[in-house]
Amino acid sequence: MPELPEVETVRRGLSPAMEGVVIERADVNRPDLRWPFPDRMAERLTGQRVDRLRRRSKYILADLGSGETLLIHLGMSGRMTVSGDPLGQFVHDHPMPEKHDHVVFHMANGARVTFNDPRRFGAMDLLPTATAEDHKLLSVLGPEPLGNDFHEQHLVDAFKGKNTPVKSALLDQGIVAGLGNIYVCEALYRAGVSPRRKAGQISVHRVAALVPIIRQVLQDAIRAGGSSLRDFRQADGELGYFQHSFDVYGREGEPCRTEGCGAAIKRITQSGRSSFYCAQCQR
Repeated sequence: MPELPEVETVRRGLSPAMEGVVIERADVNRPDLRWPFPDRMAERLTGQRVDRLRRRSKYILADLGSGETLLIHLGMSGRMTVSGDPLGQFVHDHPMPEKHDHVVFHMANGARVTFNDPRRFGAMDLLPTATAEDHKLLSVLGPEPLGNDFHEQHLVDAFKGKNTPVKSALLDQGIVAGLGNIYVCEALYRAGVSPRRKAGQISVHRVAALVPIIRQVLQDAIRAGGSSLRDFRQADGELGYFQHSFDVYGREGEPCRTEGCGAAIKRITQSGRSSFYCAQCQR
């Protein structure tokens, strides 16, 4: 599933084609994805200007001139790609429609934005912009890891007395929003913290040190266009490249990249997910 860097990469790629532009026509080609689309979704989107594109955790939010916000989740295999952009950001002509093109936005500037989702685990909803943060999917989220509300004291307080492994704690969207399996593994490696460690047993100094490391990992991934492991594509259809920089994720049995270490990367299962780490460098 795309994590924060992939969703932010898509948001940035969509912005030149959608932000400040009217949706001339919206085609909704099926009644649902993970759940049913809102009533009259195509009608409610058609003719609306996209005032702002923003991201909250792993969701893209398009604030519309109507006072509604379109919430978009890419799910496991969802892609939003742009074609025919007259500003020259995208060189692709409009492609022939594909089987899993479930929602298509025909923009007034000539761009076409297509939401394609073979597994149909993605989702869309329309909600009042003024109360968007009260939506059931957004109200439970913790602070954004790249925002000012995610700071050392917040993480220290969140970990205090917590008996769950630090890996699980960082995946808790109520503690910090948008982190997923890949980037938690990478951040813990850079911090030298074992994913097995109980969150509440890590020293205050080491917990505080995680904050800038998490931010740096995410920023590095965004600069690389995210990670393409299976289905993820950027808005122009290109792959992300951060997977070539993984220190531990997906590298079971390969040598640790820390100079002088030489230990093999291990994989364990935690809460049904694979954790990759170096048992020698991460304590």
